[in-house]
Amino acid sequence: MLQGAALAAVPYALLPHPRAGAQPRSEDYPPAEWTAASSSNRTSANRPTSHPINLVIIHVTQETYAKTLEIFRNPAKKVSAHYVVRSADGHVAQMVRDRDIAWHAGNWNHNARSIGIEHEGWVDQPAYFTDDMYEQSARLTAAICARYRIPVDRSHIIGHHEVPGTDHTDPGRHWDWRRYMKLIKTV
Repeated sequence: MLQGAALAAVPYALLPHPRAGAQPRSEDYPPAEWTAASSSNRTSANRPTSHPINLVIIHVTQETYAKTLEIFRNPAKKVSAHYVVRSADGHVAQMVRDRDIAWHAGNWNHNARSIGIEHEGWVDQPAYFTDDMYEQSARLTAAICARYRIPVDRSHIIGHHEVPGTDHTDPGRHWDWRRYMKLIKTV
């Protein structure tokens, strides 16, 4: 009780910020943690003014969440995505600002006009595709589609394997597109 009374006497402005010690937040998607990819792994732009944003490309990392963040921060790797979603709890990290072009699709035209979302896991291990991952990714995709007026359909929300010229198979046969699209429309 005494501690509470003493705390009440402290001016509000002198109290620590409620998120003191927390990770920086994304400017584009506030629920996401901001953790920047190397500037060597993206192209600075002024989207959507310089390039329209009209696609969301869904990826699976083929790696752990932590290793994916490490790869995108490594300037020698020459790869990045805008967002990474963790399997266990759906935690989202933003690594490239929406206005900039992430190098995720392997096709410049698609990179220039899309937002890339990586999901922790492996295409042949469906256990990584958790309820939390689907739900948080769907919230993110719904927010992106609303912000850039992207139609919520499979012509505008595509898998990496659907990018022309790619040799990738992600998100793979275990990715539940029907469930994912329904979640995007209902969150």
